[in-house]
Amino acid sequence: MNGPTPFVDIAHVSLAYGKDANSTLALADTSLTIGKGEFIAVVGPSGCGKSTLLKLVSGLCQATSGTVAVAGRPVTGPLKICGMAFQNATLLPWRTTLDNILLPLEIVEPHARNHRRDRTQNVARAKELLATVGLAGFEDKYPWQLSGGMQQRSSLCRALIHEPDLLLLDEPFGALDAFTREDLWGVLQTLWLNKKPTVILVTHDLREAVYLADTVYVISARPGRVISRTSIDLPRPRTIEDTFRPEFIEMAHALRDQIAHVRNQ
Repeated sequence: MNGPTPFVDIAHVSLAYGKDANSTLALADTSLTIGKGEFIAVVGPSGCGKSTLLKLVSGLCQATSGTVAVAGRPVTGPLKICGMAFQNATLLPWRTTLDNILLPLEIVEPHARNHRRDRTQNVARAKELLATVGLAGFEDKYPWQLSGGMQQRSSLCRALIHEPDLLLLDEPFGALDAFTREDLWGVLQTLWLNKKPTVILVTHDLREAVYLADTVYVISARPGRVISRTSIDLPRPRTIEDTFRPEFIEMAHALRDQIAHVRNQ
């Protein structure tokens, strides 16, 4: 293989849920590679296996065939080096915003064994993240005291508090209104530019994919296969005004045409 070793290497992976005649093939012979610090988006029709791809990379499930490697090592179980955020913020209702964000440092090794000793600096890091996403002063609020967008900002902070090398995002803004969603695109872009983790974003929003990603992969209808790879050669940082530029609109329309084609096959 030419060039540097990819940070994430998915090679000819297939995954079936169930066994024998009752099995459902979610992914079939899927391959893609992601460089360290790259931000990719995965799009495709509903049920094509996008979320399954995240489960494979995170180690939450194992491939039926093929291989998944992260940082040069086969993925054989849940990864400690990844952070995750989902469509629902899943904040613990009995914990404050600050304590929700600190949770990974309490349960993920090697941070957990040192959390008591390092609590002061961990709290300072959490407050810095909250300030970055516009939530300074909300440290002592509970989830029910936060709007949906504020909860999702908190969820992003929680996913990043242990400075993961890999960030997995499963439609993190899908439940939000359009204006809040666009606002959080800018927040996520800033967080990524500051630390440059490797990011895999699953989304149905093609504007979101083009706005955030370096590369967009289109997955076919189930069983999912990678059918195209599009490089997003737009300068950063990107703005909402950029989404109205002809080149941006052209990329989003091209992705839409590809998905419409595979849905009709």
